[in-house]
This record gives sequence, structure tokens and C-alpha cells, in this order.
Amino acid sequence: MTEEPRLTLEPYKNRHGGLAVLLAALSMVSPFSIDTFFPSFHAIEKEFSLTPWVVQQTLTVYMLPLSFMSLVQGPLSDAIGRRRVILVGLGVYTFAAIGCTLAPTFGILLLFRVLQGMSAGVGTIVGRAVIRDLYEGPQAQKLLSLVMMIFAFAPAVAPVIGGWIHVKLGWRAVFGFMALFGATLTVTSYCKLPETHPPERRPRLHVPELSRTALRVAGHGEFLLMALAMGANFATLMCYIGAAPSVVLDRWHLAETQFAWLFLPVISGFVVGAWISGRLAGRFPLVKQAQIGFAVSLSGAVAMVLLDALVAEPPILAQQLLLLVGSLGVQLVSPTLSLRMLDLFPKARGSAASVQSCISIVISAVVFGFLAPLASGSMLNLAETSLCAALVGFALWRTAQHRVSFAK
Repeated sequence: MTEEPRLTLEPYKNRHGGLAVLLAALSMVSPFSIDTFFPSFHAIEKEFSLTPWVVQQTLTVYMLPLSFMSLVQGPLSDAIGRRRVILVGLGVYTFAAIGCTLAPTFGILLLFRVLQGMSAGVGTIVGRAVIRDLYEGPQAQKLLSLVMMIFAFAPAVAPVIGGWIHVKLGWRAVFGFMALFGATLTVTSYCKLPETHPPERRPRLHVPELSRTALRVAGHGEFLLMALAMGANFATLMCYIGAAPSVVLDRWHLAETQFAWLFLPVISGFVVGAWISGRLAGRFPLVKQAQIGFAVSLSGAVAMVLLDALVAEPPILAQQLLLLVGSLGVQLVSPTLSLRMLDLFPKARGSAASVQSCISIVISAVVFGFLAPLASGSMLNLAETSLCAALVGFALWRTAQHRVSFAK
């Protein structure tokens, strides 16, 4: 399973569409593990006699190990190769999804959710390093934007698929779908994914050395500010995603098969933002693109607060349009920050991708496990939380820019 095929990378450099689809599919594993079973929350509450807050912790126990393992998977791929780490991670994920499907108690379900969290992020984390192994400059930005555009469909499609599976077959079948998805990706990656990080470029597998590299990355002032800014920027949307069962079922009074009403506008904004970012690659300074992105996301967040504050029951369509605007802005910012962070450590891109992912995931875990349940009492509370996250993200990014200007 871990054999490294001797493949030339030129075909992948010249035809990156197929590779983008594979990398996007790998990055879908994590959002599928979060969003697919949102329609099943109430059923899980009922089967195990739980409160909504307790069921929400199925997200927290998934996100925390996801963040910890993101520190391991990237540096490990630097040392032993990208392909090997992805294949093992997918195998563990598939096993964990089967365990969730068969879990006899809520405690066992949480245990296998931890195992899912330890393995689900491997495609996203190592996939970024694969892109940077193959491409530089505008080409890297275009491929990263293409991957993000394809990947963006996952959070929209996942709850729709999960809703229909839940209605037809029950909540356990939703986790069975995750297992099937993981198994399919394992086989596809084994057959199609090349090794992009050859042995001669790898540092030796030395845990203390890898730890020092990760600490050096995390301790870099500009990198840390950028990573926190990116995490806070995504949190403007994560508070809505984390509160999705409350928004869709309780606030908008929709059915378990209608989660697309929340996710589709968000994903549409991601897709449009990724397309625009790809078109701007090489033609527009990254800093200018980030400025525009932050301006758009802040405008959407401010408008959402005003709408929810001034209108007793805002039309769902108006809220959807503002979610689309906010997600478009977030997506315009993300590739620029990601590329800048990776370029700060050209010899340790796996480590850089890992640390950045860890910071973003920890922020998302806090949002999912604490802020979203706390703010889900009303749409206004969610809008205010989203605006605060957008302001924090922008302030951190501006601080990073001032540091760079001062250093020059």
C-alpha cells in the first residue's frame, strides 16, 4: 500500500485539472465529516437521550484531534512523502467511519469521532504541499483556487446527501456513506496520486527536529498573524455553519432535507470568489486582492447585523444573499494568505501547512463547540458574532502588513 510509484511529474504539471479534482475530493473528507450528519442531530439526541449541547460536542471531539494531527501530518509528509501519509490517513478514516456507523453507545460514537478527526484532514493539509511541490507563483494560485472552487461544493452537498440518507435509512447510514466515500478515495489515490516530494528533498524523520521546525513556523510573527487572520476570517461563516441545525430547523423552520438553503449561498460565494481569484492570479497584487476580500466580507457582516436588528423576521432570501456576499469576500482572502504563509517557509511547506491548519481548526473548534451554541439563540446574535470575527481577522491582517512594512 505504501509503495511509491516511479512517475514523472510533467504530465501533472501540464494537465492539472485531473489532479485538482482529486485534491479537491481529498479535501472534501473533512467538511463531509462535519456537515453530512447535521440533519441527524435531533435523531441522535432522541436515540441516546441527550441535550442539543451534548450532541454538538460530536463536532468538538472531532475538531480538536483534527487540529493536533494537522501538526503531525504535514511534517510527516515532508519526511516520508506525501502519498504515503495520504493513503494511511484515508485508511484510518474509513475504519473510523465504520466504527461510527456501528457505535452501540454515544460514548463509542465519540471515540470513533476522535479517530475520524485524527485522520480526516490529511487530504487538505498534505494536498496544499502537493500543489506547492508542483507549481510556483500564478500557477500555484490558479490551481489552489481551482481546488477551493471544487472543494467548496462539499459543505453544500454534504447536508443535502446526509438529509436524504437520514430520511430514507436513518442516521447510522449517514456514517456508512462517509465510510464508502473514504474507501473510494483510498483506492483512487492509490491508483492516481503521484509522489511529488522525492526522497532527495526530504529531511530525515527525526521527531525533535520536526517539532523544532513546527515551533519555528508557529513562532514566526508574520506567519502567526496571517494564520490567526485566516482562521478568524473563516469564523465569520463558521458560526453559521456550526449553528446550522438551529438556523435551518428552528429559525427558518425548514425540513431535514433543506439544509441546502443555508449552505448553497455560502458555497456559491466560495465558488464565485475562487473563480475570481483564479482570474486575478498573476494580474493583480495579492495584497490588493486581500484588501478587496476583507472589504467585501466586512460589508456583508455589517449588512447582516443591520438586517437582523431592524427587521423582526428578515426574509430568508435576504439573509441568503448576505451570506453569499460574506463567503465571496472570505474566499477572495484565503488563497492570498495561504500562499504567503507557505512562501515564508519554502523548505518546510508541509510544516507550514500543518501549523496553519492547526490554528484554523482550533479556531473552528472554539466556534463550533462554544460560540455557535452560545449565539444560536437568535439570528441577530449570530450576525453580531460573525461581524466580530470579521473585524478581528481584518485587524490581524493589517497588523501583519504593518510588520512587513516596518521590517523593510
